[in-house]
Amino acid sequence: MTDLTGEVLEAGNPDYERARTPALPNYHHIRPRAVVRCFTPDDVSNALAYARESGIHVTPRGGGHCFAGRSSTTGIVLDLSPMNDVSVHDGTATIGAGAKLAEVYGGLHRHGLTLPAGCGPTVGIAGLTLGGGLGLLGRRYGLTSDRLRAAQVVLPDSRIVDCAHDREPDLFWALRGAGGGQFGVVTKLVFDPVPEQLATRFVLTWPSSRAADVLQKWQEIAPDAPDELSANLKIDARGATVFGTGRPDDFLDLAPATSDIRTMPYFELKQSFDELGELDPGPVLSRSHFFRRAVLALDDLGPGRELNFTPMGGAYNRTSRAATAFAHRSERFLVEHVSADADWVHQTWAQLHEHASGGVYPNFPDLHLADPLTAYHGENLARLKEIKRHYDPTGLLHFPQSL
Repeated sequence: MTDLTGEVLEAGNPDYERARTPALPNYHHIRPRAVVRCFTPDDVSNALAYARESGIHVTPRGGGHCFAGRSSTTGIVLDLSPMNDVSVHDGTATIGAGAKLAEVYGGLHRHGLTLPAGCGPTVGIAGLTLGGGLGLLGRRYGLTSDRLRAAQVVLPDSRIVDCAHDREPDLFWALRGAGGGQFGVVTKLVFDPVPEQLATRFVLTWPSSRAADVLQKWQEIAPDAPDELSANLKIDARGATVFGTGRPDDFLDLAPATSDIRTMPYFELKQSFDELGELDPGPVLSRSHFFRRAVLALDDLGPGRELNFTPMGGAYNRTSRAATAFAHRSERFLVEHVSADADWVHQTWAQLHEHASGGVYPNFPDLHLADPLTAYHGENLARLKEIKRHYDPTGLLHFPQSL
């Protein structure tokens, strides 16, 4: 049997507990048979060979933030975090699949560059990219996956391949938006980054009595705003908060109770939002859906309950649905329901779902969906199934709701 290489951590090893524990508390109870810290693509290749020969389930982990726990298993976790290099050559960024967003932004900042990507310093760049990648620069530059130019992938048969538009083009197409861990284990990503510039950062707040007015105004403005304006909306028991980058002049007409508007380097702006309004640490349930028409009704939110609204439009929607695996190119906004109160999440999700498009962001997987693959992949599903059969005919890389 093929030997595991890299650093193999099992129960009893002093580093096992730290290594096995993902970012989300929901999955802290899962204890893998082993965590393999992978330093090279060969370590990944050997681990996949071991999984094929032993029948033990294997899953890759970049940041460990998957809402559905896909980066945890009672089998073997492939910890990609040692492969976290960030380098820039001739304007192209090459990033190891184990890099976290703080490492990515910091590494690119030294070259005056950045990527349209998410917040959260410990979120993994690989998982974010492979499921699409929404962020504050997305309306201007598109998804994180839209900036992907090539990737190195260890296939389920242990072959190591490079893919791009002109090399393994079907695999490259699928990697841009269908979610991670489906077709192979990505070990390196090559991006076309964007210039890092001074940016206007804003945070505006209103009391809960104004939340409905703010929601109506936000839906009118945010999805159709100029590309330079990216305005997210959070509604909770304290009220409504509109935050993001660009000039928020239209929102100032609503006379916010507080306003904080500053100009700063984009690197600092991203850091400033890392802890904005996070719920208390602990297991929470998150469900979400895309919308193409307005949401008019909104129930009062109690403590520990959040609705988060993300605008689409702009560059997100100027790429065709068929150009990449990401199928959600006609949406106006995304709504996320988040709370430790699962009954409330299910209730509010059901109330708003009649207004939704039926699409669900692949990076926000939802184990309660009736038809998850259609929700995640839409009209791209049939092609993705064919690519899955080609690259992983035995289904070595599998999880609930995988292709």
